[in-house]
Amino acid sequence: MATERDVVAYLQTSQAIRDRTQKIFEQCQDNALEHFTCDLSQLEPVASYVVETTQQSYPDFEVPFHSRWRHFDAGGVHRLAVLHQKLQPLDRLGRARSLIDLAIVSVLLDAGAGGEWQYRDAVADTVLGRSEGLAIASLRAFEQGFFSADSADPYRVDAERLQQISELELAQAFQVRKDNPLVGLSGRLMLLHQLGEALTEQPGYFGTAPARPGRLLDALKERYGTELDAGVLLTKVLKCFGSIWPGRVAFAGVNLGDVWSHPALGDSPPENLVPFHKLSQWLTYSLVEPLEIAGISVVNLNALTGLAEYRNGGLCVDLGLLVPKHPRVRAVAHLPSSAVVVEWRALTVVMLDLVGDRVRKQLNKSAEDLPLIKVLEGGTWAAGRRIAKQLRPEGVPPIAIESDGTVF
Repeated sequence: MATERDVVAYLQTSQAIRDRTQKIFEQCQDNALEHFTCDLSQLEPVASYVVETTQQSYPDFEVPFHSRWRHFDAGGVHRLAVLHQKLQPLDRLGRARSLIDLAIVSVLLDAGAGGEWQYRDAVADTVLGRSEGLAIASLRAFEQGFFSADSADPYRVDAERLQQISELELAQAFQVRKDNPLVGLSGRLMLLHQLGEALTEQPGYFGTAPARPGRLLDALKERYGTELDAGVLLTKVLKCFGSIWPGRVAFAGVNLGDVWSHPALGDSPPENLVPFHKLSQWLTYSLVEPLEIAGISVVNLNALTGLAEYRNGGLCVDLGLLVPKHPRVRAVAHLPSSAVVVEWRALTVVMLDLVGDRVRKQLNKSAEDLPLIKVLEGGTWAAGRRIAKQLRPEGVPPIAIESDGTVF
């Protein structure tokens, strides 16, 4: 019989995401869900739309990984090349630690910004919103030493500094004003503060004096050497950073993070819990490239799932793959904990696997040639944004979410 510790360990795996979302999908196939049905006849058209979208950006279908690193060069500006140049005085491991520092804070700040907020990148004289704007804002703050406790060593993130950042400082760094509001600013600040605490409390992973996210590299290198399974990396990310997520389901005294209950699976935890780990998987995807710089190859990338967020989910709704069963799904904003959002996200995870399979068949590529991490980049995320813009001038998703800056 599984112990509570076994249950927690299971819920911190990518396999649990697939298992639990598949159960929701089975309920959907039986027409037993309250809020959504699936029209699987739309799988091929959705896959074709994804292929067409991918071809616009990557005509040869040489698609890079879906990760935070793609956003830093938004607008065709080669900001990453400049950053790498600035990091050249460091040795290979030092550069990788700095890049891990940046990836972790940037991903944690990457919940939905809302439709009004924009960031003006003065260096490149460009204005960007949403995820790309948040990426550039975090990059420029990082380059200016905003997250460092040592002004002589700016390209780092220190636990001590994270815990000292004020809401005014964060607002200034992200150019937040009354006429430029950022959704969930206080939620983002709380994540940074709690990240600082988590780093300090785990010296075995993050070092001391000062503790920093990039020290995770040293712990991984010591434990796993030069090869690391992506699923193992996700579980390590969840264990290291699980304590930072606010107001979430706890089981056996452990904060489970992006895990939510749904009545279709049962009346009580843990049977009714559905894990998504969206930001944690986004972070795991974003650690692949800095770890490769450090000489650690991340393998078995298809162990990770598609990301249960509003671009991928919006694609499925906008192209008729997921069909709301009643008008209220679209008519009002929903909390992330609502059954509407949990159903939507769970079905999105399953649909992304199915769409990915059909995209590969249309392109005659194997799962090794075109792993899900590339299907997402090419891909479903871009296609979700594209169809949203076509259908709604502001490009908002088809279903509104009450975001606090810590989930989407």
